Amino acid sequence: MIELNPDRARRAIVEHTARLADAAVAAGSDAAVPTTPGWTVADLVEHVGQTQHWVAEIIERRITDPAQLPTEMAVLPADPREWPAWLSESAQRVASACSDDALDAPVFNASGDERSGTRFWLTSVLNETVVHGFDAENAAGRPVDINADIAAPLISNHFAMLTSPTWEMLRSESAHAIRGTGQTLQWVATDLADDADAWSVERRPDGATWQPGTRPADVTVTGPAGSLLLTLTRRLPLTGEGGDISVDGDAGLVRHWIDHTAHVSD
Repeated sequence: MIELNPDRARRAIVEHTARLADAAVAAGSDAAVPTTPGWTVADLVEHVGQTQHWVAEIIERRITDPAQLPTEMAVLPADPREWPAWLSESAQRVASACSDDALDAPVFNASGDERSGTRFWLTSVLNETVVHGFDAENAAGRPVDINADIAAPLISNHFAMLTSPTWEMLRSESAHAIRGTGQTLQWVATDLADDADAWSVERRPDGATWQPGTRPADVTVTGPAGSLLLTLTRRLPLTGEGGDISVDGDAGLVRHWIDHTAHVSD
């Protein structure tokens, strides 16, 4: 599997946040965000900046108890002309919080997997920034390009969250919906340096599980890593004219999975 390089992730958070800010200004504060129904660009900017500040505080304070997570959120400037500076501050703050010294410090990990809390949050903030960056660019009518080496670890993080105890606790309806009787799905990226990267899911009666790599599956979804990420997060349709995603096998299984896995970046 592609590992997320911490320095690359920190730089990507800052870079993608700057792109998001520029797109938000171009689109206008009251513009609708087609890929997040009911949101305006102002809602999008507020969410991203608040999330980055919130996560930074978790890491800065080395919070290990989820009952102690921050409850106060940063305030969005009323003047949209101040948004780029506000977002730059939030991005720089969370990138700095995820310093090398903090990477393995004791911090709460919402996915409950083997990663340290800081490594989990670094990937999760990057996911929020990249996916919502797509939302902002889309609202501004701009093309979006997500590098494969960024998209691949975000896909892994996506599956880690959907199969975590935290997801079962907070999104029980979703967690129950993706249980099954052994149905298997896999996603294969075609644009990575070393062959294809892949993610395999099994829908078990006691909960869905995932693992890296390919295996025999009831359905396989293939395409560039960026397109797979945007499809999994419901930013792009599964199939359509001119799309670069292909589905081999039971497409209904994939549609069911996507329809029942509303992610935290929605």
